[in-house]
Amino acid sequence: MVDLKTGSALDLWRRATIEAVRREAPDLTARQLAVLLIVYTTPPPHTVRGLALQLNISKPAITRAVDRLSEFGLAKRKTDPDDRRSVLIQRTVRGSVYLSEFADIVTAAAAELAKAPAAAS
Repeated sequence: MVDLKTGSALDLWRRATIEAVRREAPDLTARQLAVLLIVYTTPPPHTVRGLALQLNISKPAITRAVDRLSEFGLAKRKTDPDDRRSVLIQRTVRGSVYLSEFADIVTAAAAELAKAPAAAS
């Protein structure tokens, strides 16, 4: 388990966020990133309703986030074969690559933080 004090946690988030902004990749909002992380790190199926419940936000807000993720090719919609009225939110190869690179950024930021003298507490 990682034991970070508030200042160190914020420094890690700052380092990772700055590096993520510098790269040639879609610039996601916090909501879009949260949706993407749920879709990729929790077992499917994922629906707009389910994502809205998990994040405690409205279905239209989830729909807007999924619209944007779809535009970027990071997620896709598919009609649920068991219930044609329902739409499933699915992973894409591009989304997998995006999150793998994002994880590398966070890992590198954590390594830099560990090497920093007198890390913030």
